[in-house]
Amino acid sequence: MKVRWTIFLFLGGFAMLAYVQRTSLGVAAQNIMPDLHLSQLQIGWLNAAFATCYTLAQVPGGVLGQRYGARLMYTVVGLAGLVATIATPLAPVVLAGTALFVALLAAQGLLGLAQGPVFPMFAAVSQTWFPQRQWALANGGNALIMNIGGAMTAPLIVVLTAHYGWQGALLWIALPTVRLTTAWAWYGRDRPVEHPRVTAEELAELDASDMAKPAPMTLARMRQIVGQRDVLLLTFAYFCLNYVFYLLGTWSFLYLVQERSFTGLESGFAGMLPWIGAGLGAGIGGLLSDFIATRIGYRWGYRLIPMFSLPLAGLLLLVTVGVSAPYAAVLALMATFFMIELNEGPFWAAMMRVARSDTGAATGVLNTGGNFAGIVSAPVIGALSGAGNWHATFVIGAAFAFVSAACWLAIDPDRRVAVAASQA
Repeated sequence: MKVRWTIFLFLGGFAMLAYVQRTSLGVAAQNIMPDLHLSQLQIGWLNAAFATCYTLAQVPGGVLGQRYGARLMYTVVGLAGLVATIATPLAPVVLAGTALFVALLAAQGLLGLAQGPVFPMFAAVSQTWFPQRQWALANGGNALIMNIGGAMTAPLIVVLTAHYGWQGALLWIALPTVRLTTAWAWYGRDRPVEHPRVTAEELAELDASDMAKPAPMTLARMRQIVGQRDVLLLTFAYFCLNYVFYLLGTWSFLYLVQERSFTGLESGFAGMLPWIGAGLGAGIGGLLSDFIATRIGYRWGYRLIPMFSLPLAGLLLLVTVGVSAPYAAVLALMATFFMIELNEGPFWAAMMRVARSDTGAATGVLNTGGNFAGIVSAPVIGALSGAGNWHATFVIGAAFAFVSAACWLAIDPDRRVAVAASQA
């Protein structure tokens, strides 16, 4: 196996654990709320604390990743995420009331800061380690592994909670982080030419300009990246896409428990199915995007999937709240998540093509917009769902899906950031 695929699996492992860590709170919320006397709106604010810090860390994470490399950055990500993960279940041992809620907010904030560089750095690593014909596949494959983590979380937390309580469950998921971080610090390298196991044949598949280390970021270059038309359009479209993603990824489990009356292990199984749909969509979307792009060109090759799948996702959200059978709603959620995650590959690959050597910074901008949707959606969905108004919650999500699709009419992945073109 080529070394780039081993690097891919390592970074996919970080993505998987990131989603286990971040979604475990939503799954454990049904036990946390009565145990710690928290309201559903307070759970929404905890989600917002993660989303806020995660969003703020995107651009700095991408810029620092370009400067210091993936080996160091992912090691820091793993260690900081470990501290944040164990802080949530341990805080109630020593704190209560307002002090406890503040500590939980801080833990979720730290988790957001820790995970901020994960996906911009993955895009930068993909730009360096993979040929351009596999950029969408690499990003879609990473999202597939990420969604496997999301799929695992609901049944895993339900089973662990049954045996060890919610605090024990959250402590157990910290253990794989230690092993992965240690192994990466030993094996990982920043660039293919630095790894002793990379062959000349593997290096020959890569573009030398893509393997070159970018110059340190300047304020002027950052302004040009942020101000480029396609960077802005992709970022806004990704904001709209991620509003739906956060709705599905953070709140669908509570929807199934509260509105569809799933309980116990059945709730864990039902909560897992949408994530399976998401994983399948991410992998297929990346593979299909590269296949189309290499045949008809990158402009329409990256456009077609978002323009067809996102309107379908909006319609499926309306189907979810319209059907009466609980498992029909689960299947509709699964299909919606499939349609949403088809887009990870084309979104990220399009931004990589626009930015090239500044991929870390540009995808940091992309994910800032995407995860700003988490900040916006958390209190909105928390308030609406807490009042039992799930129908309005899903209708708003559908509107965002339609707007995201419309943005792709004006997005051109062949148009490069000026500074990137001058350095190519």
